[in-house]
Amino acid sequence: MSGDLALARDILRSSSGERVREGFPMASLTTFRIGGAAALFLEPEDERDLEAAADAIVRAAIPFVVLGKGSNVLVADAGFPGLVLRLGRGFRWTARAGDVVQAGGAMPLPALAGVALHHGLAGLAFAVAIPASLGGAVRMNAGAHGGQMSDVVEEVELFDLRGGGRSVRARADVGFGYRHTDLPADAIVIGASVHLQPGDPAAIRSDMDDARRWRRETQPIAEPNCGSVFTNPPGAHAAALIEVAGLKGARVGGASVSMKHANFIVTDPGATAADVEGLIRIIQDRIESDTGIRLQPEVRVVGRSDG
Repeated sequence: MSGDLALARDILRSSSGERVREGFPMASLTTFRIGGAAALFLEPEDERDLEAAADAIVRAAIPFVVLGKGSNVLVADAGFPGLVLRLGRGFRWTARAGDVVQAGGAMPLPALAGVALHHGLAGLAFAVAIPASLGGAVRMNAGAHGGQMSDVVEEVELFDLRGGGRSVRARADVGFGYRHTDLPADAIVIGASVHLQPGDPAAIRSDMDDARRWRRETQPIAEPNCGSVFTNPPGAHAAALIEVAGLKGARVGGASVSMKHANFIVTDPGATAADVEGLIRIIQDRIESDTGIRLQPEVRVVGRSDG
């Protein structure tokens, strides 16, 4: 059910004007570079925009989804039949108080790592090669190179898009797990603070350079992809399971398993979301047949599948 889209559009435009878009193509918003259109799209710039979005979601009974930098997301070919939100520049900010750096939810994680380096603060170097916004990284507890967001997050600021307004959660109340949090599904992460430690800028820069180099050498960053497709099952690595199964290079339409990293799917021009979903199912079925392990996707599918 897509609800009353016309009512939602009118509510949003009363606050946000022509910034509200209809039939907005979403492929450019994701690192896969594929997928259909959003029925409605808005980049909120302030809390007034968020309040209007919450009003539209509740009164018009429309579905909604929040995007960050568009990694870890697969938009269905049919698009999304409701409201897509992506925090705008008003939520891209930073502030420092001693060893704590606060930032808006739209702040790119690599840029935030750069801010920490500028202030001689260690603990966030792992984040420099993660192509995510702060909000998305917090929600999924993103991590790499032995670090993850739960190591550094002190507080998370939320806005409940079903009428609950603004709230703040301490780290202990976020429910951090492996690539997971217990944050409410209806809440958008509009900001967070990270607690770091004073460090030697040269050493921090070296750690960041190592993280960038590792990503260049091990991941297919020159090809459209969503990052890691599957979470690692307990005691195993998804990439190793896929490689042992002989699935590197496996293809469905314009989607194929990367020859550089087996837990990445890359797309060619003309690829569809259905191609990617079909390849994901083939990988899951083969690994389950070979090992009894059903790999769980890390990538989030937005919208309805065609098939």
